[in-house]
Amino acid sequence: MHTVSGGEVAGILVAVFWAILVSFLAVALARVAQTLKATTKLVAEVTDQAVPLLADASAAVRSAQTQIDRVDSIASDVQEVTSNASALSTTVASTFGGPLVKVAAFGYGVRRALGGRKEDVPAKAPRRTVIVGRTVTRRGARGKRD
Repeated sequence: MHTVSGGEVAGILVAVFWAILVSFLAVALARVAQTLKATTKLVAEVTDQAVPLLADASAAVRSAQTQIDRVDSIASDVQEVTSNASALSTTVASTFGGPLVKVAAFGYGVRRALGGRKEDVPAKAPRRTVIVGRTVTRRGARGKRD
């Protein structure tokens, strides 16, 4: 029989240690490879789903920009119509306002001059004031109260 020397035992122990270390590293590398495969698959799926979403988002942004442009156009048209209406109102007021006021004042004056009271409306009774035993009728605009 052959006896094992101390150097051979040390060599065998080193070889076993290296074999165990290499097998742990192989298992770790296999798991890292699996993780990288799963990550690659996940990234591919996310990319497949993200590209259509980005296209839809881009279309929505373009549509929103079109709508904003339309609203801006409508707002400027409304502003123009408002300024035109204001100018027209000012023109009408300055053109017809003075003469209409004069016609109304003239009509009021004519009615007052012709005694524009209707017969079915009774004349307002003059106000009376009682002063110790006698009644005084007030006439005129001063002191007139309703």
